Amino acid sequence: MSKQINVALIGNPNTGKTSVFNALTGLNQKVGNYPGITVEKKQGICKLPRGVKAHIIDLPGTYSLNASSLDENVVIELLLNKNDKDFPDIAVVVTDVENLKRNLLLFTQIKDLEIPTILVINMADRMSYKGITLDIEYLEEKLNTKIALISTRKKEGIDKLKLLISNYKDVSIEPCIDTTQIDVDYFGNLKKAFPNQLLYKLWLVITQDVNFGKTDRNEIDAVANFKTKSKADLKRLQQKETIKRYQFINNALDKGQTIDLSQAKDLRIKFDRILTHKVWGYVIFGFILLTIFQAIYDWSSIPMDFIDSAFASLSEWTKTQLPQGAFTSLLAEGIIPGLGGIVIFIPQIAFLFLFIAVLEESGYMSRVVFLMDRIMRRFGLSGKSVVPLISGTACAIPAIMATRNIESWKERLITILVTPFTTCSARLPVYLIIIALVIPEGRILGLSYQALTLMLLYLIGFGTAIISAYILNKILKIKSKTYFVIEMPNYKLPLLKNVVLTVIEKTKAFIFGAGKIILAISIVLWFLASYGPGEAFNDAENIVKKEFASENLSSEDLQQKIASHKLEHSFIGIAGHAIEPAIRPLGYDWKIGIAIVSSFAAREVFVGTLATIYSVGSDEEETIKNRMAGEVNPVLGGPLFTFASGISLLLFYAFAMQCMSTLAIVKKETNSWKWPILQLVIMSAFAYIVALIAFQFLK
Repeated sequence: MSKQINVALIGNPNTGKTSVFNALTGLNQKVGNYPGITVEKKQGICKLPRGVKAHIIDLPGTYSLNASSLDENVVIELLLNKNDKDFPDIAVVVTDVENLKRNLLLFTQIKDLEIPTILVINMADRMSYKGITLDIEYLEEKLNTKIALISTRKKEGIDKLKLLISNYKDVSIEPCIDTTQIDVDYFGNLKKAFPNQLLYKLWLVITQDVNFGKTDRNEIDAVANFKTKSKADLKRLQQKETIKRYQFINNALDKGQTIDLSQAKDLRIKFDRILTHKVWGYVIFGFILLTIFQAIYDWSSIPMDFIDSAFASLSEWTKTQLPQGAFTSLLAEGIIPGLGGIVIFIPQIAFLFLFIAVLEESGYMSRVVFLMDRIMRRFGLSGKSVVPLISGTACAIPAIMATRNIESWKERLITILVTPFTTCSARLPVYLIIIALVIPEGRILGLSYQALTLMLLYLIGFGTAIISAYILNKILKIKSKTYFVIEMPNYKLPLLKNVVLTVIEKTKAFIFGAGKIILAISIVLWFLASYGPGEAFNDAENIVKKEFASENLSSEDLQQKIASHKLEHSFIGIAGHAIEPAIRPLGYDWKIGIAIVSSFAAREVFVGTLATIYSVGSDEEETIKNRMAGEVNPVLGGPLFTFASGISLLLFYAFAMQCMSTLAIVKKETNSWKWPILQLVIMSAFAYIVALIAFQFLK
C-alpha cells in the first residue's frame, strides 16, 4: 500500500501557485470549501517517485502570516493545528523570480513554525529576459532549505520538485532567524509559561484572532506579564519582526541574486500606460467585452443547434422505441427535455469561462480592477469590490465568498448585497433563449443585435449594482476606512493547460450543480403536468371530442388538443392559473409563471421548466425554441413571446433574486437572515415594477 503525505501549497497572490498546482495534479483535483467557512479550496492528488502519493492542498494566497482578512486566517489556522487532517507533512512555498524579496517574508515565517519547507522559485523562463541570475546553492545554504527552480510554462523543474517533496524528511526544519531577539524578556516569560509550545506559534495566537489546537486564548492571556502588552505594543513588535526578517532576506539576496537592469526588456510600462489610461483604458475594455459577446454568439451557434435537435430527436426516439407508459413518458417528456434545456447552453457558458480565464491568466484582469477603482470609489466601494462583481459573471456564490478579502465590514456588506445584480452564468440560458425569440437577426457595424442586447444586459446588471451600492453607502450608518492596494502582475501568454483546466472545472461545476436541481425539478414538474384532479383532467378525451365535434380535426390535431386540455387542468395548470393574474400585467401566461416560481431553486431552471411543460403530451419532434416561438398569448392573441413580453422577462431576470443558494450564502456570510430577506424582497419588487413598466410601455 503506497503512503500518502499532505502537501500545502502556499504563496503570495500572482506567484503562479495555481500553475504549480495544475502541473502537479493535472485533472486529479477537486474544489470544495474549508470546514465552517466559505473560502474555496483546491485539492489534488500527485504521484511521486518511490510509490509515494501526495495529497496537495492549494491554500488561499497570502502575503504573510499576519492575516488581514478571513481567507488569510485559513492558512494560519491550518499551519497551527497539528490535529487537522490536512496538516502538511511539508509546505511548498511558491515564489515569483521577479518578486523574490517580498515573497521570502512568508517563507521565513513558515520556517519558524518548524514545518519542513521547500522553496519553489517559479517563472524561471523570465530570468534572462529580466537580467536575473541566482546562486541556488548559496540560497539553499543561507535559507536552510531545498530549492526547486521551475518554469510551469516550459514544464521545467517539475520532476525535481516532485523528488524534493518525496524526500521531505531530508528538508531542514531549522528557522531562518531567531525572532525572540525582538523582545528577549517578553519571549522568555512566554517560554516559561508554556515550556512545551513552539514560541512562534504562541506569538501568532497572541497577535491574531486564530485557533491554535487545544491551547485556549484565555489561558494565554491570563498568564502573568502578557496583559502588560497593549495592542499598540504588539503592533510595534510585529513591525520589528518584519524589519528583522527583511534584514535577513536582504543579506541572503545580496550574494544569492544578481539583477542586471541593462539586460531587462520590459514593455509592461508601455502597455500599462495604454490599458489603464483614463479614456483609452475604458474604450479598450468596452471593445474586449463586445468581442467576447459577439464570439459567444458566433462560435457557439453550430454546437447549440446540434444539441437542440439531438435532444428533440432523443425524446422522440424514446417515445417510439420504449413501451408506452409512465416511465417512458417521464423520460421523454420530463427528464430528457429538462436536461436538454441546460445542456444546450454548455457551448456558450464554456466560451464565457474561456474568455474570463484568458483575461485572468494574461494579467489583464488586474488592470480592469485598477481601472474600475476610479469609478468604484465614487460609489462608496473599494477597488477590491470589483473582484467579486466581475467574478459574479460566473456565479454569485463564489463571488460573495470572495468578499472576504475586503477588510472594511461596511464595504464588504454592500458588495455582498449588490453582487447578485451582476449577470451570472445561470442567467445566461434565460437571456439567450429569450433574445433568440424576440431580438431580430441583423448586424450593425459587424455586431449582431443579439450580441449587443446580451452585452447591454450585462452592463445594466453592473450599473444597477453600482447605483445600489451608492444608495446603500448613504443609508448604512457604519463607520469604516480602508485603502485600496492591488498588485499588477506581469503580462504573460496564458498557459493553455491552465485555461483548459479552468474551463473544464467551471463548466463541470455548472453542469453538475445545475443538473441535479434540473433533474429533480423535471421529475416533479412532469408528475404535476401529467396528472390532475377531477373530471376535467381524467375525462379530457371525451370533453375535447365533444367540443371540437363540428370541426374536422385530423388525428394529430385532436391529440394535440387533448394534450393541451390535460396540461391546463393538471396540478401544474391549476397552480399556474392561480398565479396568472399577478403576472399577466407583465405579459406572461401561466406557463411562464410556473417557470418563474420553479426557477427560484436556480435561475437556469427557467428554460428546463418550459422545455418540460411544452414537451408533456407533445408528439412533435420539435426543438425547445420552436415550441416556445409557437406559444400563443391567451388574452391578446398572437405570439406569447413578443418584443414587449421578451424585454419584460429579460429585465425581470436581470433584477430578480431568483437563486435560493445565493440567499443561503448571504445568510452564512452576514450571519443574519435580515440581509438575505431584504435582498429577496427589494430585488423581487424592483424586478416586478421594472418588468411591468417595460411591458406596458412597449406593448
